[in-house]
Amino acid sequence: MPESYRAESITVLKDLEAVRKRPSMYIGDTGLRGLHHLVYEAVDNAVDEAMGGNCDKIIVTLHTNGSVSVQDNGRGIPVDIHPGEGKPAVEIVLTMLHAGGKFDHKTYKVSGGLHGVGISVVNALSSFLEVTVCRDGNKYCQRFERGKKASDLIILGPSEDRGTIISFLPDQGIFEQTSFDATTLSTRLQEIAFLNAGLSLSLIDERNGGTKQTFCYEGGLVSFVEYLNKGKAAVFAEPIYFLKDDLITVEIAMQYNEGFTSVVHSFCNNINTIEGGTHEEGWRTSLTRVINDYIKKNKIADIRLSGEDVREGLVAVISVKVPDPQFEGQTKTKLGNSQVRGLVSSIVFDKLSTYLEEHAQVARAICAKCVSSARVREAARRARDLARRKSALDSGSLPGKLADCQERDPAKCELFLVEGDSAGGSAKQARSREFQAVLPLRGKILNVEKARLDKIFRNSEIITIIIAAGTGVREEFLISKLRYHKLILMCDADVDGNHITTLLLTFFYRYLRPIIEGGYLYIAMPPLYRVKKGKLEKYIYNDLELEGFFSEQDKEGFSIQRYKGLGEMNPEQLWETTMDPSLRKLKQVTIEDAVVADELFSVLMGDDVEPRRAFISKYAKEARNIDI
Repeated sequence: MPESYRAESITVLKDLEAVRKRPSMYIGDTGLRGLHHLVYEAVDNAVDEAMGGNCDKIIVTLHTNGSVSVQDNGRGIPVDIHPGEGKPAVEIVLTMLHAGGKFDHKTYKVSGGLHGVGISVVNALSSFLEVTVCRDGNKYCQRFERGKKASDLIILGPSEDRGTIISFLPDQGIFEQTSFDATTLSTRLQEIAFLNAGLSLSLIDERNGGTKQTFCYEGGLVSFVEYLNKGKAAVFAEPIYFLKDDLITVEIAMQYNEGFTSVVHSFCNNINTIEGGTHEEGWRTSLTRVINDYIKKNKIADIRLSGEDVREGLVAVISVKVPDPQFEGQTKTKLGNSQVRGLVSSIVFDKLSTYLEEHAQVARAICAKCVSSARVREAARRARDLARRKSALDSGSLPGKLADCQERDPAKCELFLVEGDSAGGSAKQARSREFQAVLPLRGKILNVEKARLDKIFRNSEIITIIIAAGTGVREEFLISKLRYHKLILMCDADVDGNHITTLLLTFFYRYLRPIIEGGYLYIAMPPLYRVKKGKLEKYIYNDLELEGFFSEQDKEGFSIQRYKGLGEMNPEQLWETTMDPSLRKLKQVTIEDAVVADELFSVLMGDDVEPRRAFISKYAKEARNIDI
């Protein structure tokens, strides 16, 4: 007889037990991303106070015991008894899902935390959480442990201060690791400071001698664009800036540089909408229309610009504050409010048209750059068409040096992009022909950060990669056409190999970014050493691992081989160490923060030497495995 399925089979999770049972439903995962999400939830509540004009200072402190505190000088969470629940409001906010002041627009006009689950989830996933509230002339405190009340709300004494301090220790039984990364947190705090002019955000790291970073930008989005354009030659001195403060607030700053890549970041209620949405669509539509109208009216050129033409070399930040935002998906990465599209489009059309009429010199500089971009785009199109004809792509053939796999299901296929013909030859012999393809690359590909489209699409190695991947590029890109769901960069473990990997990453980030965002790009991790003594043979992947290996045994009698290149391995070794799915190590390439990624590619791969020198000076002490 099968087991009975009756009422007693139904489990009811009470209070915050559901959060502890399925934490990933609320914070995404229990890795580093989810861990830092706890801090962001507490910070977002403080930022909501700032957006309402009730707070101008937020301090995040990383304590030596692993806990973190988020302090603001806002109004303080209410402490009076809730008429419906018979408990202090602060206790309800911290112990009940969907309890907060963000469901109407009386307490908060707009907010980043929309569902009333944020701070209660933080409480549920913490070993302890203590809240300190200063308001109404007193200082209050209450403690919770794993989401449950551990003490009543008590008055510590009189206080003329105001604000809230949330202190919590992430539960080690839930998170894979509980050590916060100061760089990750400071990046987010700086982003929030840019988006909220005049708001001061500080990060104190007591684990590192009490170091303190403070971010405050009176220029707001203008300062943000200047920061993103740092190290690039601007086409005009001051960024263009618009602000329309109404029921829906629209704020935009943008500036062209002499480069060739477009950097656009959009936000709604301080949430980074990395997939764009209606606010970005409205901006794009009117930007193209206004510049085309100006060119036609002033008879600058007999040409019709595309959206891609007017965005070349443009750095822009779009920020909207919406009372009832609708996000597509649980991750809040794409804005879906249809009325926002028309509103942003109308504001951009009016404001930008007026700006260009009042700043003729800037307008002509912008138009000249856009027209030049259009002509280069046409040359690039001809180069792509030529590449297609040469490769006979339309007839279904692939690059001659590609050793393809037999499998046709992309989800089961892998493509190794291998540095050099020698390593490529070994990889072709080592691979599993059933599901692994190999594409050898000759030398270093073009640095696309410094090149225009026409030059990029005349580069044979780049065209070969695009054809092998199958997606097309730019306006023709279709992720559904991707032929392999694992693209693996396999380069030597030396300085030249790392440089080639960086060049490839730059190309994928700038021109095939959805491949990264889809989780399809990986970096192979070939071993650096092989140690052997009699029948004992071990592959070791870095100097630290080698040091640890010999800390447990005597070096005497061991032979140590250091691999400088993949070509030094025979096919059997290459398969065993780097290509065999059951044994190899791969690093998946992800984009944690697009702002940081854009800046890093510009600094490391761009024309300006000074920012690169400053970067090298700052991080020189952390460098490892330097070939001299």
